[in-house]
Amino acid sequence: MRKRKFWGWGYEDQGLTPQEHRKLADRMAQRFGITGLTVSAPPTIDRIAMRPPRIAAPPALAAICTTDAHERASHTYGKSFRDLVRGFRGEFPTPPDVIAFPRDEAEVVRVLEWCDAKHLVAIPYGGGSSVAGGIEAPSSGDYHGVVSIDLAKLDRVLEIDRQSRAARIQGGIFGPALEDQLKPHKLTLRHFPQSFEFSSLGGWIATRSGGHYATLYTHIDEFVESTRVVTPTGIVQSRRLPGSGAGPSPDRMFIGSEGILGIITEAWMRLQDRPAFRAGASVMFANFMQGAAAVRAISQSGLSPANCRLLDPGEAANAGAAHDGSAVLVLAFESADHPLDVWMKRALELCADHGGRAPDPTSAANDALATHEGAAGAWRRTFLAGPYIHDAMVAIGMLSETFETAITWDKFAEFHAQVMERTADVAKRVCGQATVTCRLTHAYPDGAAPYYTVLGPARRGSELEQWHEIKTAASDLLIELGGTITHHHSVGRDHRPWYDRQRPEGFARALRAAKHALDPNGILNPGVLIDP
Repeated sequence: MRKRKFWGWGYEDQGLTPQEHRKLADRMAQRFGITGLTVSAPPTIDRIAMRPPRIAAPPALAAICTTDAHERASHTYGKSFRDLVRGFRGEFPTPPDVIAFPRDEAEVVRVLEWCDAKHLVAIPYGGGSSVAGGIEAPSSGDYHGVVSIDLAKLDRVLEIDRQSRAARIQGGIFGPALEDQLKPHKLTLRHFPQSFEFSSLGGWIATRSGGHYATLYTHIDEFVESTRVVTPTGIVQSRRLPGSGAGPSPDRMFIGSEGILGIITEAWMRLQDRPAFRAGASVMFANFMQGAAAVRAISQSGLSPANCRLLDPGEAANAGAAHDGSAVLVLAFESADHPLDVWMKRALELCADHGGRAPDPTSAANDALATHEGAAGAWRRTFLAGPYIHDAMVAIGMLSETFETAITWDKFAEFHAQVMERTADVAKRVCGQATVTCRLTHAYPDGAAPYYTVLGPARRGSELEQWHEIKTAASDLLIELGGTITHHHSVGRDHRPWYDRQRPEGFARALRAAKHALDPNGILNPGVLIDP
């Protein structure tokens, strides 16, 4: 079987070739006017020193548990820059002691009972794609050991209600397998985060994942019909309904709970018919703020495009979408029911009102995307290759960090200007030189979600200190200016200090009480979102 990298993204036989690594290093050296960028070799598992497991699975669970070194290392970190650097260095000071692979819900219950009885940290694990420290074990506490509960074997679509256009799906299923099982029924969840290849349904729900849709259906929230969750005090299952006004929603308590309240084993999800019609266009703007004005007009028009992503000139150049200093809006519509020419025409009129210029849009009435070529195609390829490039940046000694937020339109212009200026100042001071770029990933009638990328030369051996200084400055700024610490990357451990400042104190007391009610011994992902 193919093995996934224990320190980075994807399978061991995937990623950039040595020639591509060298080409990337040369391009970064040329961009920043530096010399000496070398390509370091990734670690091998036989060179990794980890503490021995402190616990052993009981005989009744031994068949589904392992202490294999590769599995323990693979389940230690997520995929943030900080995670990749530590993994690349071979630093694994707090690995889980045991990895459990339950094959059904009954075994999830038994593993959680074992953890609760022996006071072991229990970390729910989906695809390991967290970029916020969401699956990392706590570095302190009076726990006797750590168990990572990997749901990869709960990977099936169990039931389909074609009439209601919904399905009951196990929480461990990865994105590609989910879509493959829905395709014969001509249905789709249509939730495509960048981590789609290696992230799970349960993980999407637990982290309030943001997906493919740039407007309207932006988060997994909209698709959840009901949930089934295993907690240390029993199973919680919500009633399956199209909508309800009966008090606070039980599902909403678990959507975004990041594994601190229970393990999502199943969910009924709202589906859609597979798109049969597509229309796409790339619109050029003289500057980013003109493009942002067009995005606001489109988001308030009710047209609801599937894709409405605005790249600033730096992002557009990095993606190969434009090299003339233009900002680029990647625009696309999808429908299973009707042609989209009228929708696209009106969207392009709105773009033109704000200085946008576009070639003739493309349309398609088949299952091949109409936006695979041109600037839109360049953006899509860069988007999908992004995680592999992050690995390569670490290998060549570059600091590559991203942060995303959301802000209302009335504050956006000043907010964006300050974030760009002040983050660039910090990044240049820390790295000597750096670039900060931005794209709008999601748009709402009342605001947008800007996504920032910081890129600069790292000092070998000091990458984490550099990362921490930039991350802290950027996060402080987001909270100071009224944004959110995260729009779709979750809180985890990395964002916890700023989440504490953003979260109302009354809600903090309620969340702490909910955790105590469902997890009285505080074993589930302690330290994430709230202290036990």
